[in-house]
Amino acid sequence: MAFCNKVGNLLKQSISQNGPASMLNSIRCMATSTKLFVGGLSYGTDDHSLKDAFSSFGDVVEARVITDRDSGRSRGFGFVNFSSGESASSALSAMDGQELHGRNIRVSYANERPSGNRGLGGGNFSGGYGSRADGDGGF
Repeated sequence: MAFCNKVGNLLKQSISQNGPASMLNSIRCMATSTKLFVGGLSYGTDDHSLKDAFSSFGDVVEARVITDRDSGRSRGFGFVNFSSGESASSALSAMDGQELHGRNIRVSYANERPSGNRGLGGGNFSGGYGSRADGDGGF
């Protein structure tokens, strides 16, 4: 019964935030996802302490705090990957909104990043400004 209530609440939240189209995605994630997004992390949280915080819910395959490439400082979020969907579901239910290292964290199923160009490096452009053959630059 508690599981059904959680599923219902997650579906209601998803529909109210993202519209009915996201309902199917939420169901798919709940059924198969083992990867959780964890937001609102303290800057003092590292991979090891994140894994420790979630390991009581099942076998944690990987826990990773995302860091800034230049400074090496935490960006305040991370991911926890479990070996089973049941463990991930239990962790999400228990940990969402809880305090971890002095901060209330947000836990949700991780969304897959779309593949392809993510806007990092432009595209395949030939020429530049004013490169039209008639010489007027196209302006």
